[in-house]
Amino acid sequence: MATRIQVCGAVTAEVDGRRIERELPGRQGRLLFVYLVLARPRPTGRAELLDALWPDAAPASAESSLSALLSRLRRAVGEERLTGRSELRLELPDDAWVDVDAATEALHRAESAAARGDWTGAWGPARVAQHVAVRGFLPGEDAPWIEQQRRRLEELHVRALELAGRASVEIGGAELDTAERAARALIEAAPYRESGYRLLMEALAARGNGAEALVVYERLRARLRDDLGAAPSQATKDLHRRLLADVS
Repeated sequence: MATRIQVCGAVTAEVDGRRIERELPGRQGRLLFVYLVLARPRPTGRAELLDALWPDAAPASAESSLSALLSRLRRAVGEERLTGRSELRLELPDDAWVDVDAATEALHRAESAAARGDWTGAWGPARVAQHVAVRGFLPGEDAPWIEQQRRRLEELHVRALELAGRASVEIGGAELDTAERAARALIEAAPYRESGYRLLMEALAARGNGAEALVVYERLRARLRDDLGAAPSQATKDLHRRLLADVS
């Protein structure tokens, strides 16, 4: 029986073949479930859960509220899946699929393939990581652990775009469209990260748009100068010179 959990974007959960997201006890029950999903390799104490649910100041009734949430969550996921009392652990099957873990593992596979120069092997896993990470994490919620997870997911998204874009440039052909989209998304997500501009320049040049690639460089140069008082890196300058020579 399948266990598939999505914590990026809209939270959905199928545990042992049964959809349970509508059984989660309200907003705080959803937060509690997601926290336990992310923390499941280790036991989690009640004090830690209280901090996660009430990061600013726990109300006087927090302990009893947590007990009620845990009781309802046990009914939703199954008694055997949420174990412990003072320290709790969400016990999922070994073959459970959790989107954020799948994205992390896919990124590692893409990086390994890229290190070997296997761009076809890097393309698919990078795209998997990209499509999971772009959904974001618990929109509208605010807590230190949520912000920390968001930062991790944002960096994963940026790295996945870099790998997907690079793989698409290296594969060429019809994948140059994918390279351009990935590069533009990377520039939007990380406007001072030069890798996005370099990928866009390479993708445009490979499609015969060398002059447009040079315009991208000028846009980067002006942004760095005006916003940061900086200049493009040597790698970006070298690419610009090669493209300039090709156009000339």
